[in-house]
Amino acid sequence: MSWRDRLPAVRGRLLFDEPLGPFTWFRVGGPADLVFLPQDEEDLARFLAALDPAVPVTALGVGSNTLVRDGGVDGVVVRLGKGFFAVEPRGPTRIFAGAAVLDAVLAREAAKAGIAGLEFYRGVPGSIGGALTMNAGCYGAETKDVLVEAYAITRAGERITLSNADLGYSYRKSARAAAEPLIFTGALFEGTLDDPEAIAARMTEITERREASQPIREKTGGSTFKNPPGWSSWQLVDQAGWRGKLFSVSGKGGGAMFSPLHANFLINTGEATAADLEGLGEAVRADVKAKFGVELDWEIKRIGRGR
Repeated sequence: MSWRDRLPAVRGRLLFDEPLGPFTWFRVGGPADLVFLPQDEEDLARFLAALDPAVPVTALGVGSNTLVRDGGVDGVVVRLGKGFFAVEPRGPTRIFAGAAVLDAVLAREAAKAGIAGLEFYRGVPGSIGGALTMNAGCYGAETKDVLVEAYAITRAGERITLSNADLGYSYRKSARAAAEPLIFTGALFEGTLDDPEAIAARMTEITERREASQPIREKTGGSTFKNPPGWSSWQLVDQAGWRGKLFSVSGKGGGAMFSPLHANFLINTGEATAADLEGLGEAVRADVKAKFGVELDWEIKRIGRGR
C-alpha cells in the first residue's frame, strides 16, 4: 500500500499527479505526486502531523523564482490559498501579511496605512512565503530590514514563531529555512510613519524602473543568479555573450534565453522545457567560470526530478 492510500483527512483539496507548470511563472515542469491546498493553518498543521514522516514535503508559492524539473516532484507539494491571504495593520507602524499574499500587495496595503519602508516589495515578484524563505529584496532593501517575526509550521506539524534573528538572514538566504523544512504561514513587519501619498509616489518610481529594465511580462523566474561579491551577474552573463541567445539541450533552437532586456533574467520564449532552461543556466555558469574565474550561484530554486 502506498503512502498516498493512507493520507489524513483534510478540509482543503488533494490533487494527485498534478502538473506543476501552471503553478510557476516559467510554465514548465512535471507533476507532483500530490498537491495539497490547505484550507487554513489548522488544516495544514494537522495534515503534516499525520502524514508519514518519510514523505517529502515541498512548499510552492506563486512559483515566481522556482524551476520545476520535467520529471516532476516527489511527495507532497503544498500550495497556500485564500486562507493565507490576510493583510492587516497592527498598530501605527506594523502590518501582518499571510504567506500567500503577493509582495506587491503588502507594499500597497502598507502604503494605504501610512507605513513606509516596505515600498521595495513593489518590485519583488512573488509572495510573502518566498520572501521569508530567501530574504527577498531589491533596490537596496531586504526582508530582514523590515521583519519583526515570522510564523511557520514544521514538517512535524508544530506551529512556531521565529524572530528576525532566528532566521539567520544573509544575502538571499535564511540559514534556518535552509536547515529545516518549514512552511511559512505569515509574518509581522514594521516600518515607519509617512504620508500615504509620498509612499505611493515612491512605489510608482519603483514600478516604472522595474518595467523599463526587466522583462516582467515574459515567462521568467526573476533574477537567475545571485550577484557574486564585487560583480553584477547581468554584466557577467552579457560579457560572456549569452544575452538574447536561444538555447536547447537538443540543439534544435529551443526556447530558453537570457533576456535581451536584462541579461540576468532567464526566460521561456514559449517552447522551452525545464531541461532547456536549467541547461542554459548551467552552460552560462560554466562559461562565466572559464572566462572570468567567477562562480555564479543560482538564485532561482530548482526542484524535482530530471528526466
